[in-house]
Amino acid sequence: MDDLIEALTILRKYLAKPTHTPTNCQHDVLWVGVRPGAVPAEDIDRLDVLGFFPDEASEGFMSYRFGSC
Repeated sequence: MDDLIEALTILRKYLAKPTHTPTNCQHDVLWVGVRPGAVPAEDIDRLDVLGFFPDEASEGFMSYRFGSC
């Protein structure tokens, strides 16, 4: 749980605008709507360790690590 909280805390810094639906979960994928281009390489490296990776196609970050939805 600590890894998920840390990852979301990092991603929150780069959320373009406040929204009520910054996340989505389907087919065992947790997705966060933060553009990868807005996140510096250092934070992308840390997010990778925490289980999140950039998904350029959907302009967000994805994780398979945190279980089924």
